[in-house]
Amino acid sequence: MIRLENLTKAFDTPAGTVIAADRINLDVADGEICVLLGPSGCGKTTTLKMINRLIEPTSGKIYIDGKDTDRQDPVELRRTIGYVIQQIGLFPNMTVEENICVVPKLLGWDLVKARARASELLATINLEPALFLKRYPKELSGGQQQRVGVARALAADPPVLLMDEPFGAIDPINREVIQDEFLKMHHRLKKTVMFVSHDIDEAVKMADKVAIFRAGKLEQFDSPDNILAHPVNDFIADFVGTDRTLKRLRLVKVESALHSAMPRVIPEDDLERATTLMNEHDHEFIVMVDAGGRPQGYVRRDACRGQQGTVGEYGTRLPATVSLDEDLRAAVSKMFMYDVPWLTCVDRDGLFAGVVTQRGITRLLGETYRDPAQRVV
Repeated sequence: MIRLENLTKAFDTPAGTVIAADRINLDVADGEICVLLGPSGCGKTTTLKMINRLIEPTSGKIYIDGKDTDRQDPVELRRTIGYVIQQIGLFPNMTVEENICVVPKLLGWDLVKARARASELLATINLEPALFLKRYPKELSGGQQQRVGVARALAADPPVLLMDEPFGAIDPINREVIQDEFLKMHHRLKKTVMFVSHDIDEAVKMADKVAIFRAGKLEQFDSPDNILAHPVNDFIADFVGTDRTLKRLRLVKVESALHSAMPRVIPEDDLERATTLMNEHDHEFIVMVDAGGRPQGYVRRDACRGQQGTVGEYGTRLPATVSLDEDLRAAVSKMFMYDVPWLTCVDRDGLFAGVVTQRGITRLLGETYRDPAQRVV
């Protein structure tokens, strides 16, 4: 959807020519989120603004959906690209509805259609239309204004959305909420998004691809996981941080580290059966489920030695469970919280799906660091 070919921008200054963007090449596929990262003055915002020609390139090409943007009128081009800035930029003398309708009206939409679109978008970003359509920006919180800014950028249903540090001015608690809402919205709308950020954690959470810049040059362009696991140089390694293995926990779902071939018992089973199963699989514990397959507790092998009775009599309550679609960061956090080396996993219906262990997570993450030729298939 977005392709940059040798994109370059040089600025003339009293001290001489400054290269703000130096032969940038990257491709962003339809529906992907690409985050531009790097220290201040590295060229990421300049690159973003060249895409909608707020800054004209010195040389190179920009293609959007296969079309050369040099051949398009800059004003018309901008009306087909959503744009969100950190300062939000809502018109203070306009209501929320009027702000969202700005671009549709410029494109000639009739008022009924534009207002219907405004109402639809407010519902999408979890702002009740009946409560917010007629409010003015000063009557909204910072987080609410930011969401309206995103809605306005999406009003004319553009294929591409550009965002310049869209969540940077929001407090950490609300930033997490708005990021989550944006990802849900993106999952539904499948827009191609490119946005500037200074936060590696935000990029890991939000991006399909990450582009890291230094002094106008694109140093590495790859998936978040590959950048964290295989930084191409010391600058990238320092930029993403020494805790990059921990950051990767956010990228991997529990299902990827699942031990699904786990035996299970029901409360009515006798301890002898539970012990036999644990010995056969060399496990120190076994999960107890109810008749419907929902986990109820567990029993340890050492608790069964020399005992007679049923599993239900000797079972221990599970401290916590984790869903298959949660990330490994959530799983590890629960392990630390409850001081346990493993957790029971459940599917979307709450049924027992297996377990995830600290050792299994370590092994899974370690696979990525090995040379591809040495990995065990």
